[in-house]
Amino acid sequence: MTHTPDAALPASDGPDGGASATAGDGGLHGSVAGTSDAVLGAYRRSIDNIDAAIIHMLAERFRITQAVGEYKATHELPPADPSREERQVARLRSLAAESGLDPEFSEKFLRFVIDEVIHHHLQAASDAS
Repeated sequence: MTHTPDAALPASDGPDGGASATAGDGGLHGSVAGTSDAVLGAYRRSIDNIDAAIIHMLAERFRITQAVGEYKATHELPPADPSREERQVARLRSLAAESGLDPEFSEKFLRFVIDEVIHHHLQAASDAS
């Protein structure tokens, strides 16, 4: 069964009921290979919204980890905590599996984020000394 994002579908954007390009999307979401496709446009708008939410969540996460890095630097704590990282990876792999997301992908993503956080913590420690 194919899921259609009903809530995101326009009721009728054009004379044929299909999505028409708007100035806000640069025409990218309402047209596929030169044809109007409301379903694909709705999917793409949903993806765009999710991508924006991911960016905002990552920004918030990095604001918090920056504060952690500064705290660690001023209290002379190590920038990395391998045991916490292991627990986080295991926890998020489990959450990924429960959510139908590939645990390998989730671990790679988390490792990328953790490596970037550690880099920031090392920089904070260097700036504090």
